[in-house]
Amino acid sequence: MREKILTFIEKNSRIDIKELAIMLGVDAAVVLQELEAMEEEHVICGYHTLINWEKTGIEKVTAMIEVRVTPQRGMGFDKVAERIYNYPEVESVYLISGGFDFMVILEGKTLREVSQFVSEKLSPLETVLSTRTNFILKKYKDHGTVMAEKSKDERMKITP
Repeated sequence: MREKILTFIEKNSRIDIKELAIMLGVDAAVVLQELEAMEEEHVICGYHTLINWEKTGIEKVTAMIEVRVTPQRGMGFDKVAERIYNYPEVESVYLISGGFDFMVILEGKTLREVSQFVSEKLSPLETVLSTRTNFILKKYKDHGTVMAEKSKDERMKITP
């Protein structure tokens, strides 16, 4: 039942508990108890709202920064990740495979703000060997939700 609850609330965290209980064929109290238990166990870590910032007129710049590091003896990647994720500007930090060790997601108001973070805070860390910054130019799909407007068929209709 946990997996079903998680699948439903991952797509819609605002789903009504009674509606979810009906879909699962159980009592609402059971669903509520299960949700509370998963929050306590940190299986559920938060509830977020997905916003299409392009529609708000508020300027935001999102960067995906690949970071190569040298893990410190006895501390591994976890301590380095902790130093990075404790910066308030940092949205997400992932340990990744490939040519880099971490993927850091960062939001700022301007390109300059993001580049200052990289040059003044991230790159100077003693364990950071190199970074590569990629800026998100447009979001088409985010967290499973299509963000882009559906393209209109602009072909002319020809009748015989």
